[in-house]
Amino acid sequence: MSDNEAPPPTIRSGYQEDIIRILVATDNHIGYLERDPIRGQDSINTFKEILQLAVKHDVDMILLGGDLFHENRPSRDCLYQVMALLREYTFGDKPVQLELLSNPDDGRAEGYSFPAVNYEDPNLNVAIPVFSIHGNHDDPQGAGPEGALCALDVLSVSGLINYMGKFDLPLSSASNPNPVESDPGISIRPVLLRKGQTRLGLYGVGNVKDARMHFELRSNRVRMYMPSDKEDWFNVLVVHQNRVPHPPTPAVPEGLFDDCIDLVVWGHEHDCRIVPEPVAGRPYHVTQPGSSVATSLGEGEGVEKHVALLQIHNKEFELKPLPLRTVRPFMLGDVFLAEAAEEEGFDVSDQIAVGKFLRARVNALIDQANQLWDERNAHAVEEGEEELPRMLPLVRLKVDTTNVPAMSNPIRFGQEFTGRIANPRDVLSFHRSKARSAASRTATSADQPKLSIDDPDLTTSEKLAKVRVQTLVQEYLAAQELQVLGEAGMNEAIRMFVEKDDGWAIQTHVSSALRALMKGVQENGEVDEEELDDVLVKLKEQHNQEYLEKAKMGKTGKGKGKASAPADSDADSMLMDVDAGEEDGSDFDEPAPPPKKKAAPAKKAAPAKKGRGKKAVASESEEVMELDENDDEEDEAPPKVTKKTNRAAVLSQPAKKAPAKKTTSTKGKASSSGQGTLSFAPSGRSSTRAAATRAKGKMANVVEVDSD
Repeated sequence: MSDNEAPPPTIRSGYQEDIIRILVATDNHIGYLERDPIRGQDSINTFKEILQLAVKHDVDMILLGGDLFHENRPSRDCLYQVMALLREYTFGDKPVQLELLSNPDDGRAEGYSFPAVNYEDPNLNVAIPVFSIHGNHDDPQGAGPEGALCALDVLSVSGLINYMGKFDLPLSSASNPNPVESDPGISIRPVLLRKGQTRLGLYGVGNVKDARMHFELRSNRVRMYMPSDKEDWFNVLVVHQNRVPHPPTPAVPEGLFDDCIDLVVWGHEHDCRIVPEPVAGRPYHVTQPGSSVATSLGEGEGVEKHVALLQIHNKEFELKPLPLRTVRPFMLGDVFLAEAAEEEGFDVSDQIAVGKFLRARVNALIDQANQLWDERNAHAVEEGEEELPRMLPLVRLKVDTTNVPAMSNPIRFGQEFTGRIANPRDVLSFHRSKARSAASRTATSADQPKLSIDDPDLTTSEKLAKVRVQTLVQEYLAAQELQVLGEAGMNEAIRMFVEKDDGWAIQTHVSSALRALMKGVQENGEVDEEELDDVLVKLKEQHNQEYLEKAKMGKTGKGKGKASAPADSDADSMLMDVDAGEEDGSDFDEPAPPPKKKAAPAKKAAPAKKGRGKKAVASESEEVMELDENDDEEDEAPPKVTKKTNRAAVLSQPAKKAPAKKTTSTKGKASSSGQGTLSFAPSGRSSTRAAATRAKGKMANVVEVDSD
């Protein structure tokens, strides 16, 4: 922060009874390298420390910003340890000071009676509620009877966490590169909390592909449900997206969110930037806690790891970084070998001299890491905490080998540091400058395609460090003359098979591609055998082009998205207005409602039952806030009922025309009986989890709200 910037926000004054205290953490990546004998328990040990910090600082809740697990299907050991820790540190007799004003049944598992918010369940004794969204590592997958599921769903139905920010993208979006006409976009439903005079609106959006998220924001298709007096609430938005571009992956601009948001908690980025950063031209700030465990040996992971203690009083807030002591110290060094040889006076072709120089540099990094650990321990002892035994550090030395004929094996080099560092196998990273002559690029053949790792200027160790399955597959498929399957679709299917462990991804893509080709051939009528190859090539190119357009959805749909946006360019990118008084007996108005029907008047429900008498904040007459979905656009026609599908498949399926089917019934349709509240979910969405159910006996009063 420069000298000209304003100081970070702080709370000037306020009663402790009105201050909401939240421990914020993101990207825990539990299960990372769990089979490593040295680093296998790092992620779970740090997660345990995070829960201990929550107890120590007497927080009201814990907020997680995605990627709680490193794998989409965490191992039994990971699930066991996480569930045991959550039960150990978040359950107890301490009364929850946060009063829930939104419907506790919104988002609960369909067909079951227990509420979605765990501390509203009288059968559970929750002391510190945990709210979490999913990230790109632990996102929902599958298309079973309950829809796409992930590990957070398991923790949610077991009552250990409160899973928010989950929604289903319609299947029609997968076959339409411009989804404006086929689905209503992304809807965000808040969790409304109150402590004393402070009211908190918690909005969560699980990870979406960055191109799709950018498109939705640019097209004003992200809808937020807010109370009519939203200016009196402190609104926190939790996202898990790329904040800066990581080519070839794009980023989501941080200035596209609604002006009613006060603080954006940004997950997915691993470098720690907890101090709130203002956004140019916007009234809100962004905080980025970063990861709690190093999953790569890059510069972003070298920043000291922290979690954040967020304190909120009315519309004021402040963030305090809390250092994590169980994180291994990480030291990163960089050396240009040719220049170092001139300065130190050794020959780059002499392997013994080069090895001696590199060993000296690594030893210096180890000494720095041990010194950092000792300083942490000394500071902790001064604060009255116990001293921790020294952990083996992480050390990475990046060596630029430009103009160096050959290098030794980095694995053999690292063996000399076994027992002194935690990563002896990858302590060295060799790389060369990217300047290469275009003449070295020769034509590739199908039998022996030229891959990027076949560069003769690269040493064996550099080739091993550069190997990426997705890159190899893409380069190999590009060299083939495929007549039936498109390269882009096959590359994505293989990526899903490797990264998401989706055993059906390749078979599903091949089957759908063959069906699309057969249908295209049939539409051409009778085709001569001599012309069949040409027809197949044209159809394959057409389908491949449609797939690429769908993959670049944020760019291809940009023009049409702007055409459908409001004429006022200064309008909020996420806030949309609808008439709040359109239906009686409703707490929430659904966007694009079907033809109006007479609704039964709202019935006053019986007071909620108290669970074990431990909810100290439950008032004699509990309230449930009625929210409006603000819509500045014109009224739209009711969207068609769409199928449920998993989020990843929606954005990765090849474009194809599905045969028209008559819809006879809608699964999971909410009851239309007169109730005190309405579902958050817009009509036409068929998510079994996202479809909110009616509250039965959860409140005595319904707070009326007005539309903007």
